[in-house]
Amino acid sequence: MEAARRAMRANAPRPATPPPAGRPRASNAMGTFANHPALAHAYFTFNGHILYTSSIDVRQRELVILRVAALRHSEYEWAQHVHLGRQAGLVDTEIERVIEGPAAAGWSPFEAALLAATDQLIADARIGDETWSALADVYDERQLMDLVFTVGAYETLAMAFCSFGVQMDADLMHTTPRLPDKPARNNR
Repeated sequence: MEAARRAMRANAPRPATPPPAGRPRASNAMGTFANHPALAHAYFTFNGHILYTSSIDVRQRELVILRVAALRHSEYEWAQHVHLGRQAGLVDTEIERVIEGPAAAGWSPFEAALLAATDQLIADARIGDETWSALADVYDERQLMDLVFTVGAYETLAMAFCSFGVQMDADLMHTTPRLPDKPARNNR
């Protein structure tokens, strides 16, 4: 686990302020990354940009990450980012609405476009022209790139958490709102 922590610190962008007291620590995610320190170093450097130096507004970033977690039914990613989303100013009704997606009542047109872009990237690996146009009315080229890479980074993380069966940390067990139960299917 220490090797993963060192990898996370080396060259990766860091938060300007320490995390708030009581914030979940992601111990099981860190334990998973500890199995592959070189990968941890590479991923944490990339993800450090997304979390700490991205050109995307933090609240908008958390909406996108929560949508990825909901679409991929990544309970671990969802629970972690419920906490981060609240820190970014999201309220529980908005967090619950992320599950419903871009068509849910209550989103601003731009927030709906962000969620639609997330859905489109995960379904088709590209943002549709109409959605791109709505985003480009607000975002510059760097922000559009950061959006695509944010979805990709958290899509990758969701796949890893789900594939490796990363268990919920004790400090995340009672996180609400929760994702609805996933329909049963045959695994492996």
